[in-house]
Amino acid sequence: MTKLLRFAAPRGIRVAKASGQYIWDATGVRYLDFYMGYGAAFLGYRHPKIVEALSEAMKNYLTITPAFDTDLMDRCLESLEKILPPHLGNVFFLNSGSEACEMALKLARKITRRRKLLAFTNGFHGRTFGALSATWKPAFREGFEPYPFDVVFTPFNNIKAVEENLTEEFAAVILEPVQGEGGIIPAEPAFLKAVEARCRDVGAYMIVDEVQSGFGRTGVVWAHQRAGVKPDMLTAAKAVAGGFPASLIAVSDEVASKVKDTDHGSTYGGNPLALAAIDAAVNVLLDEGVPAQAEEKGNEFGERLSGFVEEFRHLFRDFRRAGLMMGLEMRTQPTQYIKKLQENRLIAFKAGLTVVRFLPPYLITEEDIDFAVEALRKAAEGLTVEPRSPENV
Repeated sequence: MTKLLRFAAPRGIRVAKASGQYIWDATGVRYLDFYMGYGAAFLGYRHPKIVEALSEAMKNYLTITPAFDTDLMDRCLESLEKILPPHLGNVFFLNSGSEACEMALKLARKITRRRKLLAFTNGFHGRTFGALSATWKPAFREGFEPYPFDVVFTPFNNIKAVEENLTEEFAAVILEPVQGEGGIIPAEPAFLKAVEARCRDVGAYMIVDEVQSGFGRTGVVWAHQRAGVKPDMLTAAKAVAGGFPASLIAVSDEVASKVKDTDHGSTYGGNPLALAAIDAAVNVLLDEGVPAQAEEKGNEFGERLSGFVEEFRHLFRDFRRAGLMMGLEMRTQPTQYIKKLQENRLIAFKAGLTVVRFLPPYLITEEDIDFAVEALRKAAEGLTVEPRSPENV
């Protein structure tokens, strides 16, 4: 029998159905999912408008490359114009966040003719070679050297380190406005402004990776917009197509003017189903006020989580969030606690070394929040931390 090559441990649930914010196993047990495919299903599993758009597209298309003009492409671009930063009016479609980051880094290197790249401690940008160059976690990087970029990693939110390290030798700076894999760490507005200013001084491009933080999750459409910065390139994926596999890169006119038709390409990027899903997802984002809902529900859930952390201070160090992007920092490795949450029918996952990460969809209800807090409490009761364990220092 052919076996799946696994790079992630199985969760032990055979999923029979997924809808909205829930999944059901083969025995009919329902779970509240705050994992949501690494956050890709931020609009919920099988949002009716996404399903309808895909169904309609399949009546006429399956695979058509962007070399051909279609009404779907026109509609998708018109929709994106409503939500993309005005100075980033040039788009190319791809299939995953890694691919979008890969293309951004390729363009930066090709245009500047520089090999150095500035990235940040705890940053994550994907697993393909260029994106992996900028991904910090040693366990992801080991054994794949040499990388196509000479990368300098500096501490996140450290302005002085950026000013000291970023020189005319660098092609670009790449960063997440909220670090996801690294532990739900928001960038400070002053830090983003300092990165932008230094990039302008040395002629390096500023790339914001909004693959996880973007598309309304943090309470604004794009998380970097809170700081008022204007990056040269933006990458987006996950929620941008309602969970359908699609991504995009949006670049400034200055970048676009230096791109040649041989610089990149994609067989499936911009396929009709992806375009239909992106178009529908943008309409959902706007029609249903998704960013505002994320902010409101994030505040409500955040207040409950803050109280929960205070109640179980012996287990938790901190609580961080940006909209509906949340992390509970534990005093120990969180795997056992995440398993206990699953036993109480709440699905979460890990970030960084000690963070329990939640990426709930915008459509969670007060009842869902009550359920989640109760599951957190049940999982915490009886859980102890060895006081002398090196992990707990």
